[in-house]
Amino acid sequence: MKQIDETNRKILNILQAHGSITNAELAGMIGLAPATVFERVKKLEKNGIITNYVALVDPQTVGKAIIAFVFVTMNDYTQETIQHLSDEISRMPEVLECYRLSGEKDYLLKVVADDIPSYDAFVFNKLARLRKVGKFSSMFVLSTVKHQTKIELEESTEDKGSSSRT
Repeated sequence: MKQIDETNRKILNILQAHGSITNAELAGMIGLAPATVFERVKKLEKNGIITNYVALVDPQTVGKAIIAFVFVTMNDYTQETIQHLSDEISRMPEVLECYRLSGEKDYLLKVVADDIPSYDAFVFNKLARLRKVGKFSSMFVLSTVKHQTKIELEESTEDKGSSSRT
């Protein structure tokens, strides 16, 4: 795990909640000079801690009424098969997320579609045609109880101990 100091944690927490904030606004919230905050953000980006900035879109409002989670089990689990599946899944705009798993299921996909016929077409025209896919099962989202993208970064116990010594 990369060490993240208290100031960088504050920066990351703010940017996760308000990605379009200006550098001057961020600096004001942190209590540092804009140039200092800018350099810290650039370093967080360079070190791969900040990987991207996005606008989150409500799927329902753009016609994506179906959200499904799909478990995929492979017939063959070679390096070539894993790479082929990764390459193909990466090109499918319906797949928002894909995770390779431990346990009896090999992959978990988060898929969006306009409606059930669109989802059905995705499954049979794309997913089922992938080499070495053994079986898959789908679960449809009925309602969203919690959807959060922010990873809360709290002060570590080391920081608490060192800050109490000053």
